Amino acid sequence: LAQQRLLIKGGKVVNDDCSVVADVYVEDGVVQQVGPNLNPEPPAGLVVLDATNKLVIPGGIDTHTHMQFPFMGSRSKDDFYTGTKAAIAGGTTMIIDFAIPQKGCSLIEAFDTWKSWADPKVCCDYALHVAVTWWSNKVKEEMKSLVQNKGVNSFKMFMAYKDIYMVNDEELYAAFSCCKELGAVAQVHAENGELIAQGAKKMLAMGITGPEGHELCRPEEVEAEATQRAIIIANAVNCPLFVVHVMSKSAARVISNARREGKVVYGEPIAASLGTDGTNYWNKDWAHAAAYVMGPPLRPDPSTPGFLMNLLANDDLSVTGTDNCTFDICQKALGKDDFTKIPNGVNGVEDRMSVIWEKGVYSGKMDENRFVAVTSTNAAKIFNLYPKKGRIAVGSDADIVIWDPQATRTISAKTHHQANNFNIFEGMICHGVPVATVSRGKVVYEGGAFNVTAGEGKYVSRPPFPPYVYKRVRQREQV
Repeated sequence: LAQQRLLIKGGKVVNDDCSVVADVYVEDGVVQQVGPNLNPEPPAGLVVLDATNKLVIPGGIDTHTHMQFPFMGSRSKDDFYTGTKAAIAGGTTMIIDFAIPQKGCSLIEAFDTWKSWADPKVCCDYALHVAVTWWSNKVKEEMKSLVQNKGVNSFKMFMAYKDIYMVNDEELYAAFSCCKELGAVAQVHAENGELIAQGAKKMLAMGITGPEGHELCRPEEVEAEATQRAIIIANAVNCPLFVVHVMSKSAARVISNARREGKVVYGEPIAASLGTDGTNYWNKDWAHAAAYVMGPPLRPDPSTPGFLMNLLANDDLSVTGTDNCTFDICQKALGKDDFTKIPNGVNGVEDRMSVIWEKGVYSGKMDENRFVAVTSTNAAKIFNLYPKKGRIAVGSDADIVIWDPQATRTISAKTHHQANNFNIFEGMICHGVPVATVSRGKVVYEGGAFNVTAGEGKYVSRPPFPPYVYKRVRQREQV
């Protein structure tokens, strides 16, 4: 199967910097030629895909997923098989998931555990960020080993989830310093965990137990404050910072201002924050409201998604993930009498590309090239996968999507491929649909039909010191 020869004919090849009408010829999972009127020999055994009047784009890279994640007394519904299968259907050909150790536990063991879950199941390529949930010399040594031996170049620190994953400022400083030495990208879940803990007590004491309490106890300021603090600490050690799931206007403004001041910081809005809002927490139907519970929460200000999309379009925000962490209605019901017990997480891995096309490109906020940048190329550059991933060029991995900008689809739990029984984008009509997905040179999804086998995806090692991120950092060190 890996030897499949493939010719994509007549489409417009869209990269982050230019678009050109060209054919794409693929052999052994790698792009061999890009140009007009290609006629590779011999014609026997050649698979031809007609992309006339369609766009040929690099496969999406979802920078933030949690497949089969044991969390808040449950485990997320999408495992590495259903999750990556759904990803392929949506035009995403690579996910970056998170290996998350408990406090006091080994980072390397967490990495090995997650990899053992993923390897037999993945339908597309994947990589793993690793979380730093506590600090010691052992953690420092393990970070070094993960970078040098396991192909990890990003570490995530939680500023929230007090007593579970949260680290304090001193630990953040140490972890950021270590990331910089190793050439890794530091990531933060930016929310003030102390304020959330106090706010939750206050809400429950007032008798507010429903999903709206989740947003009320962790308002925007809590996200903005932690974002600001993380940027200041990272800047103090000259470490590049990646802020995951940017959910609010105020946190986005903090990132935007920091970038204008020349700080090396990247913001990641997600499909949920770009495609829906937090007014749903006040829905009279408890199950509907609970479906949207995630941390940080979606914001009740309905102009937030458009605001975030504008910032994404003009490079104040850099990439898009999903934080895909699905829990069904029964799992969410663990918190029916106490919002702090509702498992946090929403869907998105299948719908991210269409939601961003609809809200970004179809609405006129961004062009097709910027779309490719924010769904694929920038992620590949930041996490040192470029130009193997995130680009269609000779020598690149053949992770390619044929995208029909004219076609429409209506998002629904009835038709999606995720393992969950609801969809937070239910009923949204999206212009822009993936009609075929190619992973490592194999057509894995076409016209609604899959051609995948569990375990076909590969773990992708990421070298340290991504030039896109570290060129400025290294120069500043010298200066």
